Amino acid sequence: MRQDDSTTVDRGQYQDAVTPWETDTWREAALAWVESGLAAHGLRVAGRRSVRLRPWSVLVRIPVEEQGVVWFKANPPASAFESGLTEALSRWVPGQVLKPIAVEAERGWSLLPDGGPLFRDALDRGTAGLPDWQDMLRQYATMQRELTPLAGEMESLGVPNGRVAVLPEVFDRVVGENPALEQEDRKAMRELRPRLADWCAELAGVGIADTLDHSDLHDGQSFFPGPGRFTFFDWGDAAISHPFCSLLIPGRAVRERYGPEVLPRLRDAYLEPWTGGGHTTAELRRAVSLAWRVGAIGRACSWGRLFPGADGGAVDPGGADSARWLRELLVEPPL
Repeated sequence: MRQDDSTTVDRGQYQDAVTPWETDTWREAALAWVESGLAAHGLRVAGRRSVRLRPWSVLVRIPVEEQGVVWFKANPPASAFESGLTEALSRWVPGQVLKPIAVEAERGWSLLPDGGPLFRDALDRGTAGLPDWQDMLRQYATMQRELTPLAGEMESLGVPNGRVAVLPEVFDRVVGENPALEQEDRKAMRELRPRLADWCAELAGVGIADTLDHSDLHDGQSFFPGPGRFTFFDWGDAAISHPFCSLLIPGRAVRERYGPEVLPRLRDAYLEPWTGGGHTTAELRRAVSLAWRVGAIGRACSWGRLFPGADGGAVDPGGADSARWLRELLVEPPL
């Protein structure tokens, strides 16, 4: 790859990961598309680009005149739906997500404005805490409910089908395709399969419709422009599934930061927008427990959405991480 003095590159712990950025023609086409998208809004590049390369995305921070910075993101084929989904969400739930400057859905490219301070940064500074987590999940759950009638349209954009009714079949596929699972793991998965089917049937029986599941809603995936306000982004791991599966990742993050004793408060804050409609508190809490467990399938699937050859030519990039999440199905939920 030709070096460019106007660009710095961060590969993190993935020094050998293969991304399209290494290809001159792809990189030149992407940067030309960015400049065209900026020009359409009267903007120009005004400084040194910073590139973050990961097996699941190419992310470029681009300073622009009078506008601070913008971000270019490129997704692998399996998560290329993110650009189109982001654009659609900005129309369906304006103000809750980033409104892209430009998208190229067929290539999985997005040009995005800066969303301001991250929720994680506010937490680390001590200017946000557990009550803000609760506010974030209330807002997110309310957004999920608003999006429920649009689940079919999201699927038509390429968002994967992880509906509760098909999760056992998704589980079969992910287990069958994963070479990183040991023999004892496969035996445990075979023995688990009937229980998994029962969990999914019980969860579906609660009667809450499938909708958008972010699937990776941690404190680094939302902006925090001010108290009680959040902007959600980074939809590359999303699926149409049971909404309560979304609680798995923030629940784990809160447990790590504050301890397991706060999880009931987090759960009940998330459930507030779902109360009523004939559902008892006990039914909703039971559904959270079931969704926490089966939500691991969505996480296992997300590790299949990497650039081809992203693990240095490995036959199954992300297989070890996917296997780790499949093993989480064997762990009793903390709620």
